[in-house]
Amino acid sequence: MPSAGPDTLAPFPAGRTRLPVSPTLAANEALAVRRRLGKPVLPLAFGEAGLPVLPQLRAALASAAGRGGYGPVAGLPALREAAAGYWDRRGLPTSAGSVVCGPGSKPLLLGLLLAIGADVAVPRPSWVSYAAQAGLIGARAHFVPIPGGEGGACDPGQLDLAVTAARGRGRRIGSVIVTLPDNPTGRVAAPATIRALCRVAARHDLIIICDEIYRDLLYDTAAQVISPAAIAPHRTVVTTALSKNLALGGWRIGAARLPESELGGHLRDRLLGICSEIWSAPSAPIQHAAAYAFGEPAEITERVARSRRLHATVARAAARICAAAGLLVPAPEAAFYLYPDFGPWREHLRTRTGVTTGAQLAGHLLDRYGAGALPASDFGEDERALRMRLATGLLYGESDGQREAALAASDPLALPWISASLTRLRDVLADLGPQASPRPAVIPAAAGPGSLART
Repeated sequence: MPSAGPDTLAPFPAGRTRLPVSPTLAANEALAVRRRLGKPVLPLAFGEAGLPVLPQLRAALASAAGRGGYGPVAGLPALREAAAGYWDRRGLPTSAGSVVCGPGSKPLLLGLLLAIGADVAVPRPSWVSYAAQAGLIGARAHFVPIPGGEGGACDPGQLDLAVTAARGRGRRIGSVIVTLPDNPTGRVAAPATIRALCRVAARHDLIIICDEIYRDLLYDTAAQVISPAAIAPHRTVVTTALSKNLALGGWRIGAARLPESELGGHLRDRLLGICSEIWSAPSAPIQHAAAYAFGEPAEITERVARSRRLHATVARAAARICAAAGLLVPAPEAAFYLYPDFGPWREHLRTRTGVTTGAQLAGHLLDRYGAGALPASDFGEDERALRMRLATGLLYGESDGQREAALAASDPLALPWISASLTRLRDVLADLGPQASPRPAVIPAAAGPGSLART
């Protein structure tokens, strides 16, 4: 009798034979293996906020530990009311009935793509899971370049061309994803870009999915940031979660704000059906704690403000180190990401190490230096691009005590453990790079990865 083997499994949608672990999670696991073996690591690959849970949040969760019931598919009324208030305070009037909660914004994004049931336009570069999720449902992700100096939004003119070209090939693009602010670039789309993108979406009847999980971590809180939901409210879904602003990635709780329109009603019904068949309802104790967090009492807003300052200080310092080494670095504007381009070192890397692709460079950084980084190809760029996403959120310490000290410090760069990590980054680049390289400054807000020559 024949034994079961790999051929027993049908191919994934779109003919994929395998689906690897998400690059961010795979890189984090590779660094964990090195750490267990006693090898030094410089953890710059995983996009985790790297901070302790606020004590009041721990208390809120503990107080709800006895709640074992399922609850409504869309989430508990108290959580949906709190999330609606969160968006109200950001200039997006929201009713609790338009909010759907889930175990993180990531499954909500998958549910939305499944509910829409068509191809999706995504920025190039963009978060690794957008395209992967499209493939899971048998759809196709169409990568569209970003405008120069920005991040997280497709260039509107290029989006118009992409939708038209796809239609000519018999493919329907039904949605476009915006990340505001952006991962991997740490940049923000300009208001003019968002307005123009909304016009293109109206012309082609696209649903806009705006992932705003990093919105509260924009360094300049006075900067003008426009959500597409403020321009095209009847066709825009906004998602968020507590994973980044409050460092609660392990709690797995997120929320989606559906349009209050006929389209939004149909989309909500479809999404709830999908939610009911996959996760039934989010964890009840987590929902109670999340309702407290979305309510934003003073201790929550203070914690987010301290986190924002710490992320800005360390990410900017890492960007200065990269620029001083001769790399091209768009100045980070939000979260804990920077996106340096090793293109100026291309010939040096080829002759010295044999590296010619981003994946090879990431592998070399890990194998030789224990430094984690993700190549641009993981975010939809060409494999020859030598841009790397560096995430600084895990440099704040090895213990909760060190991380709390980093949050409280007036100068976190002076703390020995943060200083040591940044010194290690400087040493890695000094060893890897040419002996004498040009020293461009960090690229200012007027320029960025979209304006660089594609190396």
